Amino acid sequence: MKQYIIDAFTDTLFSGNQAAVCILDEWLSDETMLLIAKENNLSETAFLVKQKIKNVYKLRWFTPGGEIDLCGHATLACAFVVMNYYEKNLKTLIFDTLSGELTVNRKNKNLYELDFPVYDLKKIEITDEIVELIGKKPIEVYLGRDLMCVFDDEEFILNANLDSEKIKKLDGLLLHITAQHSNSNLDYKIKNKIDKIDCISRSFAPKLNIYEDPVCGSGHCHIAPYWMKKLQKENLIAYQASERSGTLYCTLADNGRMKMSGKATLFAISEIFI
Repeated sequence: MKQYIIDAFTDTLFSGNQAAVCILDEWLSDETMLLIAKENNLSETAFLVKQKIKNVYKLRWFTPGGEIDLCGHATLACAFVVMNYYEKNLKTLIFDTLSGELTVNRKNKNLYELDFPVYDLKKIEITDEIVELIGKKPIEVYLGRDLMCVFDDEEFILNANLDSEKIKKLDGLLLHITAQHSNSNLDYKIKNKIDKIDCISRSFAPKLNIYEDPVCGSGHCHIAPYWMKKLQKENLIAYQASERSGTLYCTLADNGRMKMSGKATLFAISEIFI
């Protein structure tokens, strides 16, 4: 069985978010797929099985902690693998997933546009417990699938050193911390030099046995719609300020879904013997 390691939401090796992509002829057991994900010890291992319908693949995502219902960077990685190594003439892919059908369009040689759902965000009270567990008071807190805390301090986003056990006590599957990008003095800390970054964020997932998700696509189904509304922008450039870092280009479609574009690059191809 072939496995590809892809750096997603970047075109530079050793940055972005790593995903393993396994191409299967038929499904392995859930236990085996979870063991492979644990062995890889990446934030995501994706498993693909081609369907009889043209350009449709069944897709499942596993973290070291279990199966997950949505993952942006691994979907991007899967599209990159299929369109570059299996069906090079394809311009559109459809993935059948736990989150329904997800479409990926190849926009140019190395830019892939993902069609993703948007999470319904509920504004919640900023409790003393949230402040104590995170270590700084946010200006707003929202809950969708994940918990999103909004700050007015970019330095905090860049330098936050959060405690995994404390994060596990918070609501939501993941924790996202985010701020508007407005301070040009922080540009020297940003690896990928981009002219106009609208927001920065970081994502933490200790409930899935991952301390920090380097670039979280599903997280930006929370983050990007918030900042689009706040900044009154139709298009948003989002920067994930993890150590590896990555960039997401986001647009809200007329149907309310998220168009999220990014680049990817190949790190390794290997074989798994089971």
